[in-house]
Amino acid sequence: MIDYSDSSPLDRRRFLKTAVAGSAAASLALTASASAPAASPPVRNGASHMKLSLAAYSFSRYLPTRGTPEQIAAAKMRLEDFVDYCAELNLDGTELTAYYFPKEVTDAYLLSLKERTFRLGLDVSGTAIGNDFCLPEGPKRDEHLKMCRDWIDYSATLGAPVIRIFAGQVPKGDSEAAALERCIAGINESLEYAAKKGVFLALENHGGITATSEQLLKIVEGVKPSPWFGVNFDGGNFRTADPYADLERIAPYAVNAQVKASVAPNGKPEEADLKRVIKILKKANYRGYIVLEYEEKAEPKEAIPGLIEKIRDAIHG
Repeated sequence: MIDYSDSSPLDRRRFLKTAVAGSAAASLALTASASAPAASPPVRNGASHMKLSLAAYSFSRYLPTRGTPEQIAAAKMRLEDFVDYCAELNLDGTELTAYYFPKEVTDAYLLSLKERTFRLGLDVSGTAIGNDFCLPEGPKRDEHLKMCRDWIDYSATLGAPVIRIFAGQVPKGDSEAAALERCIAGINESLEYAAKKGVFLALENHGGITATSEQLLKIVEGVKPSPWFGVNFDGGNFRTADPYADLERIAPYAVNAQVKASVAPNGKPEEADLKRVIKILKKANYRGYIVLEYEEKAEPKEAIPGLIEKIRDAIHG
């Protein structure tokens, strides 16, 4: 206890004023914490700022899928070649999709990629996995939860700040409500581990129980509040009547963002209005990576450079 018997009245008044202010601040903080909604968008500092990356999935036709050393050697492209291509395009980052890693992922391999990207002046902007958290209890679900934990570890080693994750599909004969509950439980379990490793989990609008913005945000609202969770904004995945309106609804929650060459209103593909997509992200004050994921039929190396320039123009326009 502090003895103020020899202090001046002014000193005592200063102490009381400070103590009251501190108590009030603590009370406000507790109140804010208790009343904060689960689905609060991340607080952004400053104006919108965007960097460019490319998803390895853009070269899915050439990269080996979870290949053996022999399959990787025989493939038209390896992840190392993809990283080099990102540097040739003068990008800021490279997104390394899980599918194209070797069957056996070692620390030595992860560190070799980390060294390569750094020497080329690239960030590993993120990684991506093909999980399904709607699966019922059992070995298959355990396998998907383990895959997520493994990739949290791999991402931490690579220095990748975020993993794109999926929600999943409603199993045959099951209800969406039950699948939704299991999905939220899977994200919460994975998120607890991700937070310890400093890796974000970004839930993508990717069909299934995230086919609409309403479905996606229902999951976001159900996940326990965490600064390590957000949305992966995919500019080409909504097949609703008005995909751009749906994108506007999810943009405030984005911690990672993808764009594609096409959108599909009512499931009918058409050329994406990239300026409009970027404008939606700017309006949400998004700060982070814009990742091009190329899925069109034309040769990727011929189409991607032009799309990158269009995205650059939209960002700086």
